[in-house]
Amino acid sequence: MVLTTRLISLRLASLVFALISVTKPLHAENAQASALLQQGRVDDAANLLHQALSAQPGDAMAHQLLCRVYYAQDMADPAIHECELAASNAPAESDHQMWLGRAYGLKASQANPLVAYGLAKKVRSSFERAVELNPSNVHAMSDLGQYYVAAPGFVGGGLGKAEALAERMQPRFPSQAHRLRGFMANKRKDTGTAEAEFKAATAGKAPEAFIDLGQFYEEHGQPDKAVAALQAGIAADAMKDGALVDAASILTTAQRAPGLAEQLLRDYLASTAKSDSAPAFKVHLQLGDLLLHRGDSAGARREYAAALALASNYAPARKAMQGL
Repeated sequence: MVLTTRLISLRLASLVFALISVTKPLHAENAQASALLQQGRVDDAANLLHQALSAQPGDAMAHQLLCRVYYAQDMADPAIHECELAASNAPAESDHQMWLGRAYGLKASQANPLVAYGLAKKVRSSFERAVELNPSNVHAMSDLGQYYVAAPGFVGGGLGKAEALAERMQPRFPSQAHRLRGFMANKRKDTGTAEAEFKAATAGKAPEAFIDLGQFYEEHGQPDKAVAALQAGIAADAMKDGALVDAASILTTAQRAPGLAEQLLRDYLASTAKSDSAPAFKVHLQLGDLLLHRGDSAGARREYAAALALASNYAPARKAMQGL
């Protein structure tokens, strides 16, 4: 989940916890498309999903996967269209509502403030519906909590709502509850409490919790502590999943340890834990930018080409290649 700023979220990448929780077995075509999506092969996934939907237009899961294909490429309008179809064809599925909220959030992040505020209500409604449909959907709860923290009251945000949600999360999802309280305290500019909450979230040893702590330290001008937290997250990440990409993003933004950032991106691209929470084509672009910055234009070209081989319509990769 490459770190970018969103209007209705404190972090993206995905928005955090971007992996879907699939509780039902996928049809063969959808399973194949999902595997392609996790590998970052969005062109191939889209082709397969379009074929499947031409034969079965009401396949809600196929629409959701296609929504995620577009979402990964920051293509808000087609993502919204597909997630709306997923939600309308299977209105009782929590994950469809969650991804619809994320798609609306992507659109809001790209819109002018007036349009964004109108979309924000749709984001909140979708996330709230996702939690209502499945109170155990911790990913949707985390998204909703971040919305409550980031959004103003007149579009349904508020720290009181976030605290109530954290209370609900605490018994079953303590790390995520501490994380949400960390964001709440940070919003109040209570850095001591925020640090304590982010530290408490690391008790479960989840790599992403250490990354959050590192991000907090970096934002508050404590680079040595930030690097130490990131290194703890890297050490905890035996799977070499998207947490490596977040760590590399923080290091790059802080202009620290470029060699380590490069290695983290390479480790992720070589791993079997890639997912659409950190799309491989975006990671190739990120790696290419690092190489270009150190003067390796040939290496950058290879990475940009690798990105376009996976996502031929991804505009930032095209622009980067044209700029060489």
